[in-house]
Amino acid sequence: MSKALDTLWYTRCPVPTGLGIAVQQGWLEDSFRSQATKIESLRESSDKSVRESHFDHTLVNSVRHGGNIPAIWARSIGRDTKVIGLSWADETQLILTLPNSGIRNVKDLKGRKFGLPKWVNVQIDFVRAQALRGLENALSLEGLTVSDVEIVDFEISNGYSDTPAKKTEDGSYLFGSQSGSRNEELLGLLRGDVDAIFLKGASASALADQLNLVTVIDTGIHPDPLIRANNGTPRTLTVDSNLIENYFDAAERIVEQVLRAEDWAHAHPDETRRFLAKETNSSEYWVSVAYGQNAHLRLRTDFAKESVDGLQDFVNFLHRWKFIPNQFNVNDWIDTRPFDAVISKRQINAA
Repeated sequence: MSKALDTLWYTRCPVPTGLGIAVQQGWLEDSFRSQATKIESLRESSDKSVRESHFDHTLVNSVRHGGNIPAIWARSIGRDTKVIGLSWADETQLILTLPNSGIRNVKDLKGRKFGLPKWVNVQIDFVRAQALRGLENALSLEGLTVSDVEIVDFEISNGYSDTPAKKTEDGSYLFGSQSGSRNEELLGLLRGDVDAIFLKGASASALADQLNLVTVIDTGIHPDPLIRANNGTPRTLTVDSNLIENYFDAAERIVEQVLRAEDWAHAHPDETRRFLAKETNSSEYWVSVAYGQNAHLRLRTDFAKESVDGLQDFVNFLHRWKFIPNQFNVNDWIDTRPFDAVISKRQINAA
C-alpha cells in the first residue's frame, strides 16, 4: 500500500459524472477518512490559480472528471497527467435556428451565418471548440465543410475562473462567470445577427423550448459514435502522475468510488435524475430530455474501444483546428492500473 495522502483536490464539470455523485453522496470523503486525507474542492478555492487548475491541471494531487477538451489541452502543452477512466454519456448536441430562418436541414446551412463564441481571456476556449466540432460533424453528413458557412465570432471577455463556484444548500453549483456570459451567440441569434448556433446539454434543450428555437440537427443522437464524439463524449477521469506514482492507493480509491457511484446510479434511476439535475443546474425533466430516460445507465466508466477511439479522433480534431499545439497518442496518456486493481479486487470479493 502506498503512503497516505495529506490533501486530495477534486473538480468536476456541471455534467453527469460518477465523481459528481460520489462527492454529493459523501463517499469520496468517507473513503479517505481512515487515511486522514483532506478532500478539497478546487473550484471553491479563493485562489484563482487553484480554480484555474480545473482547466490547466497544474495542481498536484488532484483529480478531474468532466469535459475532455481542457484535459487534452493540458496534456498537449506538457502537463504530466494520466487518464484513469473514460465515461461516455450521450447528450443533446443541437444546431439551432429561428422559426423564420428558412433553415430546416443541414444542407440549408450552406452560405448562412453561424455564430461561434470566442472567449478571449482563457487558456483554452473549450466552448468554441465544442461548438465548432458540432458544426463540422453536422456539415460532414451532407458533404459540406465549415468553409461552406460564414463564421461570426461573439467575443467574451470574462474568464472561466474569475470567481469561486457557489454552492447552494442542496449541493448544486454555479461555476463562476460562465453562468452569466456563455450564451452571447444565443443573443446574436435572437437579434438576427446570425442564422444558427450550437448549444448542448440540458440547458440547450431548455433554452430551445423556452425560446421556440428550431433544431436543425442533434448530432448527439447520430448512430456513428465519431459524429457524437465531442467535449463530453467521452469525459475524462484524470489525475496528475504524481498521484499515481506516489499515492497509488489514492488513485485506486478514486476509481473505486466513481464505480460505486455508477453502480448505485444503475439501481436508482429516480434518485440519480435528481442528482444529475443538481449537477447540471437544471430540472429533472430537462435532464431526461438531454441525457435520455436511461441517463442513470449511461454513467459507466471504463476503457471501451469506442471511448478510446472517440477521444483520439477528437484530439486529432483539436490539433487540426489549432486548439492544441501538439498531437499525441491517447494510448500513451491512458493508465489502466488503478482501474484494473479495483476490478481485480471486486472479482476476488465476488468469488
